[in-house]
Amino acid sequence: MAIDPVTVPSDLRRPGHVFPLRARPGGVLQRVGQTEASVDLARLAGLVPAGVLCEVLNADGTMARRPELERFSAEHGLTFITVAQIVAHRLQNERLVHRVAEARLPTPVGEFRIIGYRNDVDDSEHVALVFGEPRERPEVLVRIHSKCLTGDVFGSERCDCGWQLQTAMRMIAEAGAGAVIYLDQEGRGIGLLNKLKAYELQDAGQDTVEANERLGFLPDLRNYGIGAQILLDLGVKAIRILTNNPMKLVGIEGYGLSIVERVPIIPPRTDENALYLDVKRDKLGHLLAH
Repeated sequence: MAIDPVTVPSDLRRPGHVFPLRARPGGVLQRVGQTEASVDLARLAGLVPAGVLCEVLNADGTMARRPELERFSAEHGLTFITVAQIVAHRLQNERLVHRVAEARLPTPVGEFRIIGYRNDVDDSEHVALVFGEPRERPEVLVRIHSKCLTGDVFGSERCDCGWQLQTAMRMIAEAGAGAVIYLDQEGRGIGLLNKLKAYELQDAGQDTVEANERLGFLPDLRNYGIGAQILLDLGVKAIRILTNNPMKLVGIEGYGLSIVERVPIIPPRTDENALYLDVKRDKLGHLLAH
């Protein structure tokens, strides 16, 4: 059962004999998922924001894909819609992020525009660093970058974040147009102080994934739907995305952006970041040629 934990009546929050799932606040505009889609669909219909999810299987026990589901719906007289259609409907009528301010940002690699955004769901603040006129390009080089105070500001060598940010800014400037979308999701979404606690555990011998799990978090809590919405606000339609993380590609699917190319951004390997990079590759699936 998919529920909105904030607005669903208390008697519907008891799981009974089902497995309860909690939809992200903001629904499919925050995360393109079936849980969020079911709650959004109920809310759009003026009903209690809750739903029941059921996996449809083929006769051989495999999961039914879109062609099979379309045939199933036709056979049984059911209406068929996709999560992408719910996203498209909501994007036509609402946004979760809004521009707040815009200014010049001269940097060592060239002059960017810095645009500040506020997220309506949790009041988090994000920025876009825009170089040139990306909306005039048929395809645009972009980087969706999660905030890392220790790496981006203080130059920590425990991670590759600061190097990736600076490299992305330089590559975008050299391309003549593009954008860095800088998202406020420190420490893969666990926050600054929890990230520092994870550092303590890493100093005691655990890797980054083990440390997050020891603190009670999933290895990666980030989502990229807000980044996709910011790109749409900038007028970007087709992107060449600077990333080594396949899950980032999944995270921006369904928002109407065309991913033309994944551009690798491979950091140099050092004694300090070697284990960190190995864990990203082996446990988080990052495409690193080390």
